Amino acid sequence: MQRRQFIALLGGAATTWPLASHAQQAGPMKRIGVLVGIADDAEGQARVRAFQQGLQDLGWVEGRNVHFDVFFAVGEAERSRLYATELISRAPDVIVSNGAAVIAALQLQTKTIPIVFAQTVDPVNSGFVDSLAHPGGNITGFTSLDYGVGTKWVEILKEIAPQIKRIAILRDPTIPAGSGQLGAIQGVASTFGVEVSALDVRDAATIERAVNAFSQRSNGGLVVLANPASTVHRELIIALVDRLRLPTIYPYSYYVRSGGLISYGIDNHDLWRRAASYVDRILNGASPANLPVQQPTKYILAINLKTAKALGLSVPPTLLNRADEVIE
Repeated sequence: MQRRQFIALLGGAATTWPLASHAQQAGPMKRIGVLVGIADDAEGQARVRAFQQGLQDLGWVEGRNVHFDVFFAVGEAERSRLYATELISRAPDVIVSNGAAVIAALQLQTKTIPIVFAQTVDPVNSGFVDSLAHPGGNITGFTSLDYGVGTKWVEILKEIAPQIKRIAILRDPTIPAGSGQLGAIQGVASTFGVEVSALDVRDAATIERAVNAFSQRSNGGLVVLANPASTVHRELIIALVDRLRLPTIYPYSYYVRSGGLISYGIDNHDLWRRAASYVDRILNGASPANLPVQQPTKYILAINLKTAKALGLSVPPTLLNRADEVIE
């Protein structure tokens, strides 16, 4: 895919996305900024398409009444800050984003331009909103995971790989929500008879070193937390744990479609589509301060049977029957 550079230092991550329709403009043209926390890859593009389709279903069509400025932060804090500055300079009517680092970068730049997050964990303790029911400022949106899902990750991982005695939590230590998720998992560790430790990683090199070191002892498994670093480097993580034969659970089903063993989490694309409804309301005069933060209502369990077989794991029928997506 071709990318347009807007900052010579960084290059390659800012793109203005067209939609198929090029109808005549009807009414004032609105400008929507989109700052995606992950890379300009198949998953990042799919999220933007889901958002744009949601808006189109509500009557907002590129070239007719809306223009999109889309940037991809690639999980990097510096890119997030630079792109946040660039977006604000374009004076959008509303901004859509995801991920704590990206939202924090935008929050530093503006207290007036409405911001809708399509995904983030714990927006209250992150300081983005006053409360879920009453955001109170210029930011609102849709949460992606709560801390309680950590219990399910451990439960499911033990169900598919009962031999596990040690679980490492792959997290980015710079993201506050990761500490909350780690704490929730540590709180239930004794219930499942496992020892829990954190692997603090930020890039490909630290991921490889940490996972290799953890694998030196037997009966280990991994929980990969939701963050831009794990998404950007998902192919590396999946290949690494496959080579080291480490049973691993992931936060989203696209990991499983890429070869990961099992996942439990929300539908990312659905959240981005739902974010379009808030953008529509804001463009029609609503204040984000009065739009309550919405939480996930459905979680998806996905299993890759081919990966399970390669790891020598037999998927229990009870787990298989609960799966929403099974890859043969």
